[in-house]
Amino acid sequence: MKRAGEAGGEPDGMLPPGSPTDRARELVRGAYDLHVHVAPDVMRRRITDVALARRFAELGLAGFVLKSHYVSTAERAAVVNEAVPGCRALGAIALNAAVGGLNPMAVEIAAREGARLVWMPTVDAANHRRTARDLPPGATPPMWLALQDELRARGLNTPPVDVLDADGDVLPQARAVLELIAEHGLVLATGHLGRDEIIAVTEAAVEAGVVHVVITHPEFPQQSLPVQDQKYLAGLGAYLERCLTTPMTGKYPWPDMVANIRAAGPATTIVTTDLGQPHNPPVEDGLALMADALLSAGFTEGEVRRMIVDNSRALAGDTSS
Repeated sequence: MKRAGEAGGEPDGMLPPGSPTDRARELVRGAYDLHVHVAPDVMRRRITDVALARRFAELGLAGFVLKSHYVSTAERAAVVNEAVPGCRALGAIALNAAVGGLNPMAVEIAAREGARLVWMPTVDAANHRRTARDLPPGATPPMWLALQDELRARGLNTPPVDVLDADGDVLPQARAVLELIAEHGLVLATGHLGRDEIIAVTEAAVEAGVVHVVITHPEFPQQSLPVQDQKYLAGLGAYLERCLTTPMTGKYPWPDMVANIRAAGPATTIVTTDLGQPHNPPVEDGLALMADALLSAGFTEGEVRRMIVDNSRALAGDTSS
């Protein structure tokens, strides 16, 4: 395999795109994709939410979480569900500057509107601001890098959203958000926090009574959690999110992700795609592509179904058989 940056080459260990097999399509039936980026959005996307819901329904996929870095998607999810009854769209909110950062009111309103998932800060996280450009050679830059540059150029440069104080303790406003997540039975995702922030917030979430915690793409360069930390967080009851796009776009070697899954265990892994970018594969293919890759890596069908279907349904709050 050629090195990243060479003509026609891919980074070593990169998971190549392709077409999913019929076996994989069948294996992921009933799954939710808990991390997609689709239109309408402030960035160009491959497909709209309504069109994606129709494709999911056709393929027997249960639904997806609508992720925006800038607005709550709870009301939008309700409209998609009205338009396409055969697929369940789930709303979410990311606690970036556009919604007031660690804003308990924003979480409360999103919860009342039916949101399922709350991301800690992503593009406005202090860790993200420090490390956003730290990518492996040859990796495809995330689309939000250009957008954040454009916003700053227009003078819209907000302070980073901190979750810890100078002593490393979880801030009171972060604890207030965690209490609301626990009260409403929502899923907490750790967003683009750094290693120390992820551990402190997860520990505080468990203490606050949050039942479901997802460690957002721990292999992404801005997180890059060592496997011992992943195992510790899994021991606290958190799920480790394995995103298709992380190895597919050269941000992390696929063999190393496989090793991390084996170390932490399939029971604590949730597979998502993070798809929706115009240059990446169709969103509705992502989970099946991951199923094929995991099967090729030696995981059993039962393990693959646990990671992609069973765990996603539990996090979606879907108790139907």
